[in-house]
This record gives sequence, C-alpha cells and structure tokens, in this order.
Amino acid sequence: MPSETLWEIAKAEVEKRGINGSEGDGAEIGEKSVFFIGSKNGGKTTIILRCLDRDEPPKPTLALEYTYGRRAKGHNTPKDIAHFWELGGGTSLLDLISVPITSDTLRTFSLVLVLDLSKPNDLWPTMENLLQATKSHVDKVIMKLGKTNPKAVSEMRQKIWNNMQKDHPDRELIDPFPVPLVIIGSKYDIFQDFESEKRKVICKTLRFVAHYYGASLMFTSKSEALLLKIRGVINQLAFGIDKSKSICVDQNKPLFITAGLDSFSQIGSPPVPENDIGKLHAHSPMELWKKVYEKLFPPKSINTLKNIKDPARDPQYAESEVDEMRIQKDQELEQYKRSSSKSWKQIELDS
Repeated sequence: MPSETLWEIAKAEVEKRGINGSEGDGAEIGEKSVFFIGSKNGGKTTIILRCLDRDEPPKPTLALEYTYGRRAKGHNTPKDIAHFWELGGGTSLLDLISVPITSDTLRTFSLVLVLDLSKPNDLWPTMENLLQATKSHVDKVIMKLGKTNPKAVSEMRQKIWNNMQKDHPDRELIDPFPVPLVIIGSKYDIFQDFESEKRKVICKTLRFVAHYYGASLMFTSKSEALLLKIRGVINQLAFGIDKSKSICVDQNKPLFITAGLDSFSQIGSPPVPENDIGKLHAHSPMELWKKVYEKLFPPKSINTLKNIKDPARDPQYAESEVDEMRIQKDQELEQYKRSSSKSWKQIELDS
C-alpha cells in the first residue's frame, strides 16, 4: 500500500483529537493562532523564537511561514497548542494575509503588528497598508461566519469590547480592531537616540493609533528584560496567560501600555502648532494624525517588490536534485530563446 500523505496524516490527527480531545480529567486541548505582520527585517522572527525558547539564529522570512508551540496548563493536563504565522516582505505580500485567517481560526485569532522604530518614514505606510488589508479580510470572514454562527460573532465582538472599561471616557470614540491586536515597536535601542521631538511625535502617534483600535502597545529591542515583557504578552495571546497590568507612557522610556489603559486626554492633541492644525484638512482624527506624522516623516516612494529575492535561488532552500533540474530547464529556455531569435531574423531576411 502507498504511504500516507501529509494531509491524510493531519486529517487523521484532527479526527482523533475530536474523539479523544476531552479525555483525561475532562480537560480540552486549547488552540489559538497568533499572526505576526509588520516591517521587513523588523524583528518578527526574533520575537517568535524568543517566545518559543528556541536558541537559533533567525532566518529571513520570504513569504508566509508557520510554526507552533505547546504548553501545559497544569500537571497531567493536555498541552495547549499555539499556531504562529509570520508574513514576510513587509507590505509586498498582502494577498497571503488571507491564508491563516479563516472561519475556523477567527474566534481564537490574534494579530501582532511589529513596526521598525528605526525607520520612521516607513512606519505609517507599513502600519496603514497592513492593518487595512488585514481588517478587510477579517471583516469578510466575520460576515461569512455570521451567516452560519451569529452567536460566535456576537461573542467575538463582546470579547473585544471587554478590554475597555464600561465607564471609560473614550468608549464612544474608539473603533476596536475586530480581533485582538498588539502593536510592537522594535529596535528601541536605535530609536532612543533620536531627537526628543521626533521621539515625541512617534510615541504620541502610535499611542493614538493603538488606543483608537483598542490595541496594546509596547516597545522592545535586543534587551533581555524587554524581550521577557514581550514574551509575556505573546504568551497571553497564545496560551491565555494572565494579562499584565503594568503601564509606561514616558516617551523617554520603552512604552508599555495594555489595551484599555490609555486615554485620548492623556495622549493629547497631535504635536503641531495650533495655528497649523486648521490648515490640515482632515475628515477624521486618524487622518489628522496621519497628516501631522507625515509632515515630519514623509513616506518614501519605493517599489515594495523590488527588494524581494527569488526564493528558488536562496541557499537556505537548496535541494540538489531540484536545483539541477532548474538549471537544466533554464539552459533549455535560453537555448530556445536564441533559436527563436535566429528564426525570426532569418524570416526577416527572406522577406
């Protein structure tokens, strides 16, 4: 008999889990998904490896990568499973966002947006493009899920609003992201050397965006202490560990603000002279903050696809048999091009 395929093995495992998942002290195996998106080379892989206690050098993420972690809630209990997805390429591979976000995963899904603080001119367009693309797809999945399971959709929305106290003064002013969202500013070690005014604008802007979306916001670097704090936040998303209640809003220190603990009054107005605000024509508070931010950090006009390397030529994915066949096919293609070119030239001469 032919050996089972990977998909057949996976299907059998899922069916087995469905039958035996509640065995052993009545405990059920919990599964959550955490999706990392953000700046290219922003440190997403490093954060994931640190959360999983994997001591290995991070490799560039070319497209969409997957790994998982397991953790037991207690003695003699089944281990919960966390699925970690990572989108590479910054904003160049937005179509792949739909892969990990499905009707089956949405109810236990969280999003982590990692932004490179050392590149402030790329920060807003990266954040805007990724959040808009993700929200657009999540909204479609929610609409689809609502037709078959409206109760699940109602529970999801209630869970998102639970991060905000019922008597919070900004409750009517925010628009929570449809799934739990954490915004991480990476490379704080470089950012802390920026001019004070630049740090102020970046901090206040990210605080506004995070609070508006009902998200948590925190800065990190290669510092072990900061990575441990980030690990705690990711573990809360992945395994339901208790949420930290600590807060730091000092722009001279790494920000750490759990969802629902900030306020627009504490954040203040956009950092721009009052006589200039009237000149900035904006249709919403978010657009106003964008205009103020981009006045100081104008976005660079770049082709997001030009820096994407060909995965087929990446040494980390080398396979001798496949590579030899690829070389042979490339040579055949070049030979075909040359012969075709000669044929067309001959036709032109004959005519």
